[in-house]
Amino acid sequence: MYRNVRAFFRLLLFVFVISKYVIEGLFFYFTTSDPDHRRGKLTVHAHRTGIKLAKIFGVEVICKNPIPHHEKSLLIGNHVGFIDILCLETIVPAVFITSREMRNTPGLGLICEVAGCTYVDRVNRMKIHDELKDLITVLKKGFRVVLYAESTASNGEKVLPFKKTLMMAAGLADVPIRPFVFNFRSANGGPVKFKHRDSLCWYGDIGFLTSIWRSLQLETLVCELEFLPLVYTKPEDDRSEIAAKIHAMVSEKYVPFKESM
Repeated sequence: MYRNVRAFFRLLLFVFVISKYVIEGLFFYFTTSDPDHRRGKLTVHAHRTGIKLAKIFGVEVICKNPIPHHEKSLLIGNHVGFIDILCLETIVPAVFITSREMRNTPGLGLICEVAGCTYVDRVNRMKIHDELKDLITVLKKGFRVVLYAESTASNGEKVLPFKKTLMMAAGLADVPIRPFVFNFRSANGGPVKFKHRDSLCWYGDIGFLTSIWRSLQLETLVCELEFLPLVYTKPEDDRSEIAAKIHAMVSEKYVPFKESM
């Protein structure tokens, strides 16, 4: 009973902070005419809001090998749902790549839009080269960009195969790739167990509100973001080899969910 009451009050706080975030974000959106300046404002605004939301969810973020604040790079790592996004937001302002389907989702689309996100079409891959050009442009303008190369959130049991094309934007924009790995380290003051998985990972057919509610029911959560060494690429590099290399770096450091946990 206490857990549900606490989660309910956390949910009210979550709604309040998100509402404030959207209203302020829309103000920046419509009062800043220069699109690059606007995106810069929106990413910083999302970063500050992420710090507030982490406190509501009882999340402590451990950052290993923090990157320089002004580093311009393409961040690529594993993806298990909204919590890893939240944790990244607490560390560095960045432009997140998400799907056009997400952009068109009521509520979530608005949250993404006022975060300064850029979009790809996960359904129609015929536009992939245009999207690659857009990503190169964002990187060349000096923004740090986050790419979840799995293209979808996993159930936490492994790092899914990485899609190859978009990560080539780094070499074409003459910026390095910064791999990172996200891990859950503690839940409710103890070890992370398999039974916690569906309270931590947002995947498959689990609804967003269901996932939020389950996460809010947890008492505390310790998450770790570890930034790995820079990987420098060139336009002529084999994209399959680059994808395999980055995937191996991330997978080596990732602790998957197992039924024996």
